[in-house]
Amino acid sequence: GNAIHVLSAYISSHKEYEVNILSLFPGEAQRLQNSIPPEGIRCIDDLKLVVCGKPNIVTDDPKRAQNADVVIFALPNFAHDLYLQALKPFIKEGITLGAMPGEGGFDMCVHHNLGSEFFKNSNIFALETLPWACRIEEYGRFVQVLGTKKKVEVAVSPKMGELSQVTLNVLHSLIGCLPELKLANNFLSVTLMNPNSLAHPTISYGFYRDKDVNDSFDEPPLFYQGADNFTCEKLAKLSDEVLEIGRALKETYPTLDLSTLCHLSEW
Repeated sequence: GNAIHVLSAYISSHKEYEVNILSLFPGEAQRLQNSIPPEGIRCIDDLKLVVCGKPNIVTDDPKRAQNADVVIFALPNFAHDLYLQALKPFIKEGITLGAMPGEGGFDMCVHHNLGSEFFKNSNIFALETLPWACRIEEYGRFVQVLGTKKKVEVAVSPKMGELSQVTLNVLHSLIGCLPELKLANNFLSVTLMNPNSLAHPTISYGFYRDKDVNDSFDEPPLFYQGADNFTCEKLAKLSDEVLEIGRALKETYPTLDLSTLCHLSEW
């Protein structure tokens, strides 16, 4: 997808890192491998800086992850179980493993699939959203970062004896200094705060609510830029509901820290 193209270009541009991409979608690994030119994937960011990087391999064989130090899931959360089960025989305790975005209880997903000992002895992280808004311009060859987010919160469960900041430092070394990565209170706050679950269906509904779905467009419509006042009002109300969920949870579990949870308008 879009995020894998950006990650591959960014991380592979550093010669000290080796990037292997795993795709379990039938035929996708070979298709992407065949599409990447010798110079790698070209990425232009929102400051017009150009980065090129070529992954070591694109594969459908999870065994290729057996020597990985860092594993990043940049895919929808419904696929997390599938990939964790495929990787379980090969990845080792002590690695840094996470998802961007990682809403939907990524920590519980790792617990369930890899076990409590793996979880306790590894660095597990989840970003509340992707670091950028990005779009593939030419599959396997060219991706554009339309906007880099200023700040993204990250839930981290560090391995025993290690500080959470170590994981943030690793992530910054891979994706760069922006966006600023800040520690979230916990994985629940990342799930509640995730802006995609609020924005994507609401903006889609707001855009199409008065349109005939049988009519074609002269050009692809803009997404965020196409949001109107009606959509903004709905987004605000949905965000109010999320804060109410947080308030109810605090009433039931007084020691629960959700202080990083905020209204979407403040995000």
